[in-house]
Amino acid sequence: MNALLMQSMLMIDTLLVSPLGEIPLAAMGMATVIIAFILGIQMALANGTQLVLSRAVGSGVKQSLSKAFWAGTCINFTAAFLFWVLLTLFDTHLINALTNDVKLHQQIADYLDISKYLVLYTAATQVIIALFNSLGRSKVPFKGYLIELPVNALLSYFLIHGFTLANGLGIEGLGVQGAALGSVIAITVRLIFLFACVHYDDGISLRLKSRGKEFSSNIKHHFIEIFPVAANMTILSIGATVYQLLYSQLNINAYVAITLVSPWIRAGTQFITAWAHSSAITISQAIGSRKMDDLVKNVNTSIDVAVGISFICAMIFALFSLVIHNIYPDLDQSTYVALATIAPLYIFLPLIRGYNTVHGHVLRALGKTTAVFKINFTGQWVISIPLCAVLILVFDCSIFWAFAIQPFEELVKALPFRHLARKSLREFNASQAEKLMYD
Repeated sequence: MNALLMQSMLMIDTLLVSPLGEIPLAAMGMATVIIAFILGIQMALANGTQLVLSRAVGSGVKQSLSKAFWAGTCINFTAAFLFWVLLTLFDTHLINALTNDVKLHQQIADYLDISKYLVLYTAATQVIIALFNSLGRSKVPFKGYLIELPVNALLSYFLIHGFTLANGLGIEGLGVQGAALGSVIAITVRLIFLFACVHYDDGISLRLKSRGKEFSSNIKHHFIEIFPVAANMTILSIGATVYQLLYSQLNINAYVAITLVSPWIRAGTQFITAWAHSSAITISQAIGSRKMDDLVKNVNTSIDVAVGISFICAMIFALFSLVIHNIYPDLDQSTYVALATIAPLYIFLPLIRGYNTVHGHVLRALGKTTAVFKINFTGQWVISIPLCAVLILVFDCSIFWAFAIQPFEELVKALPFRHLARKSLREFNASQAEKLMYD
């Protein structure tokens, strides 16, 4: 639920701006692609920090928790500041690269001028959320989102469209700038709430005793571990975009069909990803506590549950395929044929993707972040994307074979993930656990 609420932040802005017309909506849509991409990288960095924090929680050493928290904060905020500088200095070049339509340029710039501060605030909120998740207290960030979302929706509505009081006082609507400003104010409220939860919690001590070289060394080791997590997310995100660009070369009905099912696939697999994150937290806690007698059993349980969730997701997708004509009425008949053609593929996809996702997070918990990156990079960029390009651009294949590359990619990665996970579990011992506890 935390993950779904986090994704809804930018969706609220899109919904509220839509009455302004196509140009503001298109401008904000392009701007949010940039912001969402940066926030995704920040989330990936925080997820890496979450594993380090979880090991510290398992160890019971408060100073280890403090080191991991401040190291993660330094890394995430440094990345956020670099992105903020890039958006400040090169926003015009970026906007020109996104679109040639000059009517959109100013509105995209207006939105980015304010929304770029979300990047700085998110750097702090994501690490605090990782802290509470590692402590097994995910209800705290959940409450934070529940506070932020109504504030965002209410403020953004009035700032976008403006309002006039009975005595004639009021403000003029700011359009897309109002959407950005509402989001910034709302995330500030959530940040204050999270800071207060940390400050007034007697069970959390983040006072840092180490200084100088010791802390610098800790940041270095922390970064080496979590950087592949962010790199992994980045290449997968770019890969998904490349897939969409390749699918755009299909006929219009085929492209529309894939565009319609893609958001449902992302939303449906979100629960599998969340379970995989939770599994990584508990495994990291076990490693930190050095209580690893049940490690293999716990990993097997995590995989079994992930497969179960994936099966439920596949069943929901099967039902979705039966009612999709009711959800999207009045489409061209050729589009319905295209949707029916790829239905077996997107029904099967969560089964194998869920299996790979949980294996990937288990491996990250075991310290194999670089190996996970290599498997994903090879499966997607070395094998699947080139194959998809050849099928579409050279052989002019049908929508079935073009879309089939996505489950094929997961099948290619499944065996390496399973082999590496089993090998890593067999070889994992107290000595390797000690190496992970570099602080």
